[in-house]
Parts: sequence; structure tokens; C-alpha cells
Amino acid sequence: MERHYSLCFFVLLSVHCTSLGSNITVNDQSSILTILKSHITSDPYNSLTNNWTTKTSVCSWIGVTCDLRNNRVTELDISDMGLVGTIPTEIGNLSSLVSLDMSGNLFHGHIPRSIFNMSRLETISLQNNSLSGNLPVDICSHGSLQRLQVLSLYQNNLYGEIPSTLDQCVQLQILALMLNNFTGHVPRQIGNITGLTSIFLSFNNLDGTIPEEIGNLNQLNMLFMGFNKLTGSIPPSIFNISSLAIISISNSSLSGTLPVDLCSHGTIDPEIGKLNSLTGLDLSENQFSGPITPAIGNLSKLNILYLNANNFSGTIPSEIGYLNSVTYLLLGHNRLSGLLTNIIANLTSLQFLLVANNEISGNIPWDLFTSNIVAIDLSDNLFEGPIPQCLGNLSRSLRVLHLRENNFHGTLPTFSKGCLLESINMNGNKLDGKLPQSLVNCGNLQVLDIGNNQIQDVFPFWLETLVELRVLVLRSNRFDGTILQDSNNELPIPKLQVLDISKNKFNGSLPGRYLNNFRAMMDVKENGTEKGNWFSNYQETIVFVLKGLELPVVRILTTFTTIDLSDNRFSGTIPQNIGSLNSLRYLNLSRNNITGNIPASLGNMSILESLDLSSNRLVGQIPLPLTKLTFLSKLNLSFNNLGGQIPQSGQFATFDNSSYMGNSGLCGFPLTTKCKQDDNVQTLVPELPHVDDESGFIDGFSWRAVVLGYGSGFVLGTTIGYFIFRYERPKWFVGLFFNIQDKINGKLKRKTARRKT
Repeated sequence: MERHYSLCFFVLLSVHCTSLGSNITVNDQSSILTILKSHITSDPYNSLTNNWTTKTSVCSWIGVTCDLRNNRVTELDISDMGLVGTIPTEIGNLSSLVSLDMSGNLFHGHIPRSIFNMSRLETISLQNNSLSGNLPVDICSHGSLQRLQVLSLYQNNLYGEIPSTLDQCVQLQILALMLNNFTGHVPRQIGNITGLTSIFLSFNNLDGTIPEEIGNLNQLNMLFMGFNKLTGSIPPSIFNISSLAIISISNSSLSGTLPVDLCSHGTIDPEIGKLNSLTGLDLSENQFSGPITPAIGNLSKLNILYLNANNFSGTIPSEIGYLNSVTYLLLGHNRLSGLLTNIIANLTSLQFLLVANNEISGNIPWDLFTSNIVAIDLSDNLFEGPIPQCLGNLSRSLRVLHLRENNFHGTLPTFSKGCLLESINMNGNKLDGKLPQSLVNCGNLQVLDIGNNQIQDVFPFWLETLVELRVLVLRSNRFDGTILQDSNNELPIPKLQVLDISKNKFNGSLPGRYLNNFRAMMDVKENGTEKGNWFSNYQETIVFVLKGLELPVVRILTTFTTIDLSDNRFSGTIPQNIGSLNSLRYLNLSRNNITGNIPASLGNMSILESLDLSSNRLVGQIPLPLTKLTFLSKLNLSFNNLGGQIPQSGQFATFDNSSYMGNSGLCGFPLTTKCKQDDNVQTLVPELPHVDDESGFIDGFSWRAVVLGYGSGFVLGTTIGYFIFRYERPKWFVGLFFNIQDKINGKLKRKTARRKT
């Protein structure tokens, strides 16, 4: 009786207290939903405000479905209405409710316990809200939720342990608790829910091992447990579930080897041990070791294979070439070796090939790639040979081409019209010749990194036609000439955020037309409107060097901006209005022949973090407006001809001697030279010390931008959404695999149709 009393409620509109087994009238139901409406503080579309009124029958209200015989509310669907508020306890008194869907709103607070005491509920969909609290320890106990088939609470703020009593929800088919803050172990009792078809526990803080009992779920179709703190090996029993279509247990601390008999003959039953239905296997970002079992070649329906970022070694099994349905093959960041020829020869459906950061060698069988290929990342391997012209024809399907850090030589290919490439990264090879002007055919190009090669050319002014270009890295090549060409384009390369042309032989004046007009480096808002605030549709990595320390930036936001013109032969003065680039974070003009004063307008670069003007021929005093740069953490003005007192306010109080050495006219802290009022500012031209390219000091404040491309992976626009997911919760997880909502909606629609007939 005590539990029944807990479900009694007081309603201002004269609703009587009812026990769990009592029947409630249409007026009672109307009053309960009116209470729910009163707990909603924001109804932006007036969905309930204008519709849930006492002037009409409750069964005609939006989102409310009643059975035809007794006019009892059986379904409540107020999903995706933008509602803000809390869920009242009284909702648990809708005793005939079969389906509750309040997903896709902004409900907050705890989930009322009364919901978990409802005996007829088959579907609970509260995902995509801001609900908090923990789940009842005795959920599904004492006869409640005995008909529950769908429990979808993902993407909330729930915490605590997952109740072990879930196994008493004997009809449960879909368990979706991902994107919360659950802790503790995965309950082994889940293995008792024999009807489970989908388990979604990813993106929590679960630890411990994967229960072996999950291998008992012989109807399981999808298993998602990644992005937790799971340890140990994968129980062999899981590989015996023949119904499994997707296994995703990435980004954890799992270890061990893959079973040699994986996907061929299991340890329990040879017939059950064949994963004939498997279409996706994602074990990336763990600590698996040993060879990749050739038995993977038996997965005839496999579309997606992610084994990247583990410790796999040995050669890539040639049997992977049997997977002629595979579209995504990620083996990067392991210790694999061998050749690719036998592997990709039969992969006619292949769209994404990522084998970066291995020890794979030989020539690339370019002629084996089909027009389906969308992304190729072979970076950080031992590949060699020329890049053939036929690669330019693949550009009509390719979006991403990353060949960084190999031994490729020869010239770049010609890119055909209709080129769809968005990212080209060939940094760190032995390429020569000129930069092909056919790159103008790649109108979607966002990243072009051909740094650290032997390309000999003048500055590619024609790149100004690439209006989507965001990263341009020409570092350490043999470019020469001036950057003074006139143009009718008033906004050159309007989206450029990263410009690195350092360590070349450019001469003449600094390119003022660029330094004054890069719109993507002006007035950039921290809450930029671009999708997810990512600067690209895929994840890039830039490595830059400060004081000899390489610092990788894996997530490049729209707010990341930098210019490096160091180690060239630029002369003349720094443009006075360079301060218009007020969203610039890194500026390096060191090791040139720049003269004149330091522009006071640099003080307008309010978020500047690193400024390197060292090893030039600058004169005059350090402008006081530079003391306004409160984010400035690295400053190098050494080896110039500056004079006068060093400013003592702001960040200048934090810099040591190394920021100012080689300027005989400077005085004041932190230098030992005291300032005298009658001192005359010296104007001697300093003798620049000899340094090589590996100098740790003079190049210390410079940064080397290298677009790595792979990092932990990349994401490719609308084709797959976010393609890799080390630092953010991936949208592909929901969009590609995670079709819970489709299942829920489909189940609801089928049940509704049956009831109405």
C-alpha cells in the first residue's frame, strides 16, 4: 500500500487520489496533462499553449493518442517541440500509457520515479534532454515495467550505476543509455535479457571488463560500448553472436589479441561462431596487439573496418582483399608493414582508405583505385615512387588526399575539371617541379599543404580564386620572387586562417595586400556560426614549434589563425595597418631584412599569443600599445636595432632576457643595462648570429605549421559526418550506426497503426 500511496497526487482541478490499479476518467487524464503543461516554462512554438485546452477533448490534443474503446490515453508524444521545464510526478498516473516520448526537448531535473512504476509502458523515450539524477536501484522490480521494450535515455546528464535489476525488464529489446555520466561496471545481469537487440552504452564513464554474459544475447544486433574506461580483453563469447551487425568498442583501454578463429569458428559452436551478419567492426583507439587475424577476410558483409590506433603488428593480411563490400578501411597508427597491392585489388567498393602511421612500403597501386574512392590517407609510411598523372582523374571523386611524410618524388599531377578535393597534404616528401595551376579546378579546396618538399616556383597568386581555402602551407621549398602582384580581387583568399610560407626565398616588400585584407583573421567571433565551430568538414592537425617544442593542435577552430613569413628575404617595413588582423593569434616575421619601426597598430591584435620579429633590422622603441596584448605569452624581439626603455607593464613583466638580446640600445628590466634619461638611442645595425635550420633559439619562437591530416583521423563533410571522434562525441555515431530513433519511431508507428485498426 505504501507504494500505491506514493502515486497519489493532489490536483487543484479536483482530481481524486487513485491507486495504481484504479481506472481514471477522461477528466482525470485531462487534469494530469494540464499539470504537465503547468510545469513547462517555455513553449516556443505554442504547441501545447494553444492546443491543450479544456474546450476540446483530451484525445484530440496534439501528441495525445487514446484507445478507441475507452478513450484512455495510451500514447503521449511531445517530442522535438523545444519545450523547457520539468516532468511532474503526476504523469505516472496515466495508468493506461503504453508509449511515452518526450525526447528532443530541454526538460531538466530528475526523472520521476512514478514513470518507472508504470506497468503497461512499452516505450520510454526521454533522450536528448537535460535530465539528471540516477536510475532507481530496483528498476523493473516488483512487477513494474514488465512490458517495457524500449528504454531510451541517451544524451542527458544521468549518473550513478546502471541498475543490475534491469534484467527483470524481461521484454526489453533496446537499451540506450549512451552520452550520459554513468559510472561503475557494466552489469553482467544484462546478459539475462535474452530479447535484447541493441545495447548503446558508449560515452559514459564505465569501467571494469566487458561481461562474458553478453555472449548469451543471441538476438543482439548492435553493441556500442566505446568511449568508456573498459579494460581487459573482449570475451570470445561475443564473437559467437551470429546476429551481430555492428560491434563498436572504440576509445577504451581494451587489450589482448583478436582471436585467430574470429569470424570463422567460435569457441562454443562452429556454426554460431560465424559473424555472417557483421557489417561494421570498430575496435579503434585501444591497446590491441599482435597480428590482425586473416579470418577477418571471412566477414563477407563487412562495410566498415576500424582497427586504427592500436598496437597491431606484422603485415596486413592479404585476406582483407576478400572484403569486396568494405567501404571504410582504417588501419592507421599501428605497426603494420608489407604492401598494399594484394589488399586493395578487389576492394571495388572502397571509399575511405586510411593506413597512415605504419611502416608500409613499396609503390602505391594507383591504377587499382576505383572512382568510388573518397578519401586516401597514406601518411607517415615508407611509400615511394612518383605520383602518377592518373591520380588527377581520381580528383573527381576524392575529397581528401593525404600522402604526408613518405618518399614520393617527381612532380604533382594535373587536376582535372570537376575536382572535388577539399584537403591535399603532401608535406615531407621529395616532390619537385612547379605547383600545378590546375589546382584552380579544385574549387572546394580548404587545405593545401605541400611544405618540406623541393618545389621551385613563384608565389601562386592564382590561388586567390580558391575562395574556400583556409590553410596554405608552402614552408621549406624553393619558392622565390616577390609577392607584390596587383589584383582586382579586393578580398584575396577571404577564408584563409593559416598562411605558412616560411623557409623559402621570397624577397621584396611584405605582402601588405594580404596582411591588410585577410577577412578570416578579422573580428572572428568565439561562437562562430560555422558548423560545430570546426574550421573544416574533417579534422586536421597542425603542428607548430615554440621554443623548440612541437605542439600539435588537433582541433582547428574558426578562431585559430596564424601567419608565418619567417626565413625569407623580405625587406622594407611592416605595414602600418597590420593591426587590422585583430583576430590573429600567431605572427612570425623573423629572420628577414625588415626595417623601420614596430607598428603601434600591433597593439590592436587583442588575442595575439605569439609575436616573433627577431633577426631583422628594426629600429626605434618598443611601442607602448603592445602592453595591451594580455594574451601574449611568447615574444621575441632579439637581434634587431631597437632602443629605449623596455615597457614594464602587462605581459612584458613576464618576459626574460632572451626576448630582447642583441639590441644594444634597449635598457631596463629584465636586462642588466640601466636606463639613463640622457641616453641617446643607438642606431647601430646589429650583427646577426649565424644559425642553421635546426637552431633551437633563433627559430625558437617560430612555429612550423604542418597539416598532419590524420591525427586521430578526419571527418568528411556530409558523406559521413564527423569521421573520427577522439575529442568530440561523433555525429557519425548517431547518423551512421545509431538508428535508435528510427527504431523507436518505427515501433511507435506500427503500434499506433495496429491500435487504430
